[in-house]
Amino acid sequence: MERPVSSTLTAGGAPLDMAQQAERTVSPPPVKSTRSGPMADRLFGWAAMGAALLTLALLIGILLSLIAGAWPAITKYGLGFLTSSVWDPVRDEYGGLVMIYGTLMTSLIALVIAVPVSFGIALFLTELAPAWLKRPLGTAIELLAAVPSIVYGMWGLLVFGPILSTYVQQPLQRLVGDVPYLGALVSGPPVGIGILSAGIILAIMIIPFIASVMRDVFEVTPPLLKESAYGLGSTTWEVVSKVVLPYTKAGVIGGIMLGLGRALGETMAVTFVIGNMNQLNSLSMFEAANSITSALANEFAEAGAGLHQAALMYLGLVLFFITFVVLSLSKLLLARMAKSEGKKS
Repeated sequence: MERPVSSTLTAGGAPLDMAQQAERTVSPPPVKSTRSGPMADRLFGWAAMGAALLTLALLIGILLSLIAGAWPAITKYGLGFLTSSVWDPVRDEYGGLVMIYGTLMTSLIALVIAVPVSFGIALFLTELAPAWLKRPLGTAIELLAAVPSIVYGMWGLLVFGPILSTYVQQPLQRLVGDVPYLGALVSGPPVGIGILSAGIILAIMIIPFIASVMRDVFEVTPPLLKESAYGLGSTTWEVVSKVVLPYTKAGVIGGIMLGLGRALGETMAVTFVIGNMNQLNSLSMFEAANSITSALANEFAEAGAGLHQAALMYLGLVLFFITFVVLSLSKLLLARMAKSEGKKS
């Protein structure tokens, strides 16, 4: 009987079984992904550089527009504008000392209150709070940042101001009102508005920003470093002060500068509670005063096209300069801290 001939033969005529045929099957070559060429890289580089240059151009444009708008006041008053406390639109005489003092003092009070509180909140959330409390408490603190500033201002004027007057200012005036120097610090009509009230409202507003940044940078600290410190017998405060803070100091300072920038530029909340009075008769924290932002908000819409508007633009230029100086000092501080790393044994 004849043997059937396989339909699949080798070169020499020998039949192939199915397994050998599968092994001989050649798989198609993989599809190569299209690689971006040098032109795409150059386009990406140009786009990134364009974004950076656009930001720089906007900054320079804002500065030049402020200088152009404030030029009549600059030519008339010069640097004497910064040391004069006279602000009289009727006689067309202007000086920015009262507004500059109010801006700096309210921001300083806000930082003095907000930084320790924010540090305590961040420390509690990262090191001490139980797991079931961390998320809801952190979310509640972050929600404070979403409250509009005008709401803070209305609450400060209608609720916090009377409380501050009744339970803080009036008792202090009865206690130290006749004491030299101390009495001057608490003088003023007991209405609950002034520099201290504005500073406290600003502190409440910037606490969520500083606390959130501090909490995030504290959580970046490698757990191995903290566990090693705890294993050597360190307390929680020693771990935070010797391990966490040195590791995250740049982020902590960045959070504080973010809060300071928010305090310097806040408008509506300060306008409600600072009193909006252009006077510098005493150094009392309870005296009504004014700030750069509140003066701009109150007067710019009604200012004429002459020297009054130029003086307001001059105030805006001063605020721009203050913000630039604060940012520059923070950068210098960070650079100095980075330079001194590794010198201590």
